[in-house]
Amino acid sequence: MTPSTPPFGRALCAMVTPFTPAGALDLDGAARLADHLVSHGCDGLVLSGTTGESPTTTDAEKSALVTAVREAVGDRASIVAGVGTADTAHTADLAREAERAGADGLLVATPYYSRPPQDAIEAHFHEVADATGLPLTLYDIPARTGTRIEPDTMLRLAEHPRIVAVKDCSYDFLAAQKILSRTDLAYYAGCDEHILALYAVGGSGYVSTVANVVPDHLRSVLDAFDAGETTRAADLQQRATPLIEAMTANGLPGTVTTKALLTTLSLPAGPPRPPLRPASPEASATLRSLHEALTTACPPPPAQLRPEFSPAPDAGRGTRNPARPGRHAAIGRDEW
Repeated sequence: MTPSTPPFGRALCAMVTPFTPAGALDLDGAARLADHLVSHGCDGLVLSGTTGESPTTTDAEKSALVTAVREAVGDRASIVAGVGTADTAHTADLAREAERAGADGLLVATPYYSRPPQDAIEAHFHEVADATGLPLTLYDIPARTGTRIEPDTMLRLAEHPRIVAVKDCSYDFLAAQKILSRTDLAYYAGCDEHILALYAVGGSGYVSTVANVVPDHLRSVLDAFDAGETTRAADLQQRATPLIEAMTANGLPGTVTTKALLTTLSLPAGPPRPPLRPASPEASATLRSLHEALTTACPPPPAQLRPEFSPAPDAGRGTRNPARPGRHAAIGRDEW
C-alpha cells in the first residue's frame, strides 16, 4: 500500500519514567524530560512502555504520568500510552484511564505469560480497541511476551478502524514488508538498529529507546532519507550503531542503560525500580564515552532547521503524506 501520514509523527521516543532517588514517581522530572525530548526533535512520546517500566508502575502512576506530560508538551507532540497487560479487562480499563488523562493513542502488547493462541490474541486487541475512541498501536515483541502476532492475524486486525499502527520488534523483516504491502498500518521500528531499514521500505518512523539520549541524531536519519540523501542517512544510522549496541544489546536492559546515561547528562531519570538495578559506574562511563563520540562526530542541527510535526487529522488511515511519496507498489493477495 502507499505510505500514509504517520498517525503519531515519525520520530517517537519510548520515554523512561523518572523516579526520585527513593523510587517515587517524579512527575516534575517527567515533565522536564518530555519538554527536552520534544524540543530536540521528537514528534511523539510513548509512555509506560517497556523502557518506561510499566510492569513496576501502578495504574494511578500511569495515569498521572500521562497528565503531567500532556501539560508539559501541550499540542507540540503526540502522547501514546502503554496499556498492555496479561489481562484483557485490565488492559481495557487502562485504555479508558489513558483516554481520560489526555493520551492521543494507545500502545498494546500481546498478552504475556499465558501465551494465548492467535484467535484469542485477535479478540484481545479488538476488545481493547473497542474500549475507547483512541487509535491503537499493536506492539509485536515476542521475545518479551512469548507470543508473536502472526502476519495473518495482523492482516485481520488491520481491518479495525482504530487499529492504525504497529511497533515492530518481531525481527521478521519479511513479514513486516508483506503487511506493509497489504495494509494501511503505520509501521514503526521498535528496534533502533532497524530504523533506516524499515523506513526505506515504507515504514513510518520509529519508537526508540535510544532517542531518550540522542533524539536529534535519530531524527536526522529520517530527515536525510526524506531529503534524498540516502548515503548520508546510512552513514548517520551506522554512526549510531556502537551506542545502540551498548544500550540495547550488551547484557543490560535498555531501561537501565538509558537511565544511567540520562543521569550522566544531568537529565531526569532516577534509578530503575526493582527487580532492575542501576548500571555500574564502569558501564555508565562507557555509555557516556560512546555518547560523546557520537555527538562530537555528528552535532545536532539547529532547532530552527527541524521540520515541525503535523499530526494526521484522521490518525493516518489512508491519508497520503506529501513528504513521503510511495516508493513501492502494492502486492496483490495472490502474489505471496
